[in-house]
Amino acid sequence: MQYYGERKCCDPRKLKRSLCLILEALGDEVSDRAFYQCLIKIAPDCDQQEIIKSIRDDEIKHFKMFRRIYREITCEQPVPDQQEKFEEPESYCAGIQKAIFGELNAVEVYREIMFGLCTRRHRDMLFEIITDEIKHSVKWNFLYTKNCCECGCD
Repeated sequence: MQYYGERKCCDPRKLKRSLCLILEALGDEVSDRAFYQCLIKIAPDCDQQEIIKSIRDDEIKHFKMFRRIYREITCEQPVPDQQEKFEEPESYCAGIQKAIFGELNAVEVYREIMFGLCTRRHRDMLFEIITDEIKHSVKWNFLYTKNCCECGCD
């Protein structure tokens, strides 16, 4: 299978899997954005709010990038899978902990998406998204350490 003028053939199964995972990722990015907006509201200070806003803004960028990749491969507008409704966290630290593992899980899924893509440009876009997610997990770890060490959370 070829797409977007590439001469190399793609594994059709991996490409199909990548497209399905992109649809899931679109829903996840929307859900993450709403969850992070909730955490912005309960963050204890402006500096922490700004850190979370930067993460949220990257999620908006990722959503646009995933839509673009899907559209360029299929020539269709993606219809994202249903986004999960998020539950408000019991505490700020619990929300941060959930966010850390969410980011790490996203890296695993996005890596699988990347393996099924055929063009260097699309793979580079996924590399940017993956490195952003890793950067986010570091920021969440910083916030977790800062807050949970001070409040004695587990």
